[in-house]
Order: sequence, then structure tokens, then C-alpha cells
Amino acid sequence: MQFPADIVLNWLSLYLWSFMRIGGLLMVMIPFGGRAVPARVRLLLAFAISFTVVPLLPPVHGIELFSLRSFLVVIQQLLIGFAIGFITHLVMQTFVLAGQVIAMQTSLGFASMVDPTNGQNSPVIGQFYLLLGTLVFLSLDGHLQLIRLITMSFQTLPIGESGLSSLDFEQIAAWYSQLFYAALAMTISAIVSMLLINIAFGVMTRAAPQLNIFSIGFAVSMLFGLFILWLTIGNFLTHFEHQWWSARSLACGLLKINC
Repeated sequence: MQFPADIVLNWLSLYLWSFMRIGGLLMVMIPFGGRAVPARVRLLLAFAISFTVVPLLPPVHGIELFSLRSFLVVIQQLLIGFAIGFITHLVMQTFVLAGQVIAMQTSLGFASMVDPTNGQNSPVIGQFYLLLGTLVFLSLDGHLQLIRLITMSFQTLPIGESGLSSLDFEQIAAWYSQLFYAALAMTISAIVSMLLINIAFGVMTRAAPQLNIFSIGFAVSMLFGLFILWLTIGNFLTHFEHQWWSARSLACGLLKINC
């Protein structure tokens, strides 16, 4: 059995272009995009998903595999995958920022550790929220939902030279402001509580000047900080669900999918 060269090249190009879109997603998406997951594992996952998706895709005509147009198509597919995977980072950074704010307000910011995602030091509370958010993300099958969306996107955003527009990237940048809104909404109770505690310290200092408030204030702030963290951790799932469904709606809008 013989196959013409154009049929073979068209078949290979479909695998390459779909692999780029799916691989771009897995390279950035939480938790597969972290340093804890080897690059070989991401490549195997991307190849396995592409192997199952490509037989369902219509052939792409008019674009040669070894051409400048093919290079532009590869860039477009990577940008689509990167954009959808980057949305998960925005969701997780919401809770990292919230943990950093709580740590600074409760005198727990001195305890820091290396962030496995970006390799920089950050407060332990922020890392705790990041780990908790990752577990909730996996428990809600967020990774499976994004893989499903990226496979459905081949129908709404067919492989070609056209991909995400400048307005789509503007939506991602505009959604970035919700990161700060959600982090503030999550930490406002801790901020107000620590403000009241600091006001109480100020009243005690004025009422009893001989009391060395600086020697006990740090320890008391840490104890109250842990207590506030314990009281507010119960609302973590509610904040995460709100932020995740908002991010999922953004991903559906970028991929032109009705969710």
C-alpha cells in the first residue's frame, strides 16, 4: 500500500498543530506546568491527547507543513494553549496574594519558603493557600475541564492562521484585576481583625505606659493571626469556586464555546 506524499504531510501537520495547542496548555496549566512535573511527562500526555483528538479533526488544506504559513499556525496554536493555561495561574495567584496579605498583617510573613512554581521565596501561608487551591482544583476536575475545552476548541477555533485576537488578550489583561478584588474580599476580615487588635494594643499602651507592649505584641499578633487563619479557612472553598467559575467562563469566551 502506497500513500502520496501530500496525504502523509497533511496527516503529520494535523498531529503537529494539535500537539502544539494541547502541549501549550499542559506546559502552563497548574499543576502540570510546575517544575515538579517532568517535561517528558507533559510531552507524553500531550501526545496521548493529540493521538485521540486528531482522527476527529477535519483536514486542513492549503497550508504546507514546511512553509512560513505553517510556522505561523504553530505560533497561533501555542498562543491558544498558553492563554488558556495562564488563566489557571491567575486563579492560583489570587490565593497566593491573599496568603501574603494575611501573613504580613498577622506578623507571620517572616516564615518563607521557595515557591516550586517560580523558584522564588514567598510566605508560607501563601504556599499553603497555593497547595490547598491546587488540591481543590484537582478535586473539582479543573484539569479535565480545561482539557475538554481545549479539545472542543478545535471545532470553534479551527486550525489555521487565525487564532486569538487582540481583544481576547485584552480580556485576559482586564480579568487580571479580578485577582486583586478576590484577594481583598478573602482577606478583608483578617485585615479588619488585626486592625482592631492593633488599636487595642495602642489603648493598652496609653493606659499603662510601663507595660512594654513591644515585647509581647509580636507574640500576641502571631497567636491571633493563627486564630484568624483558622476562622477564615472555612470560606476558602467558596472563594475558590467563585474565582474558578469566573475563570472558566473567560476560557469559554476565548475559545468561543457555550458553557
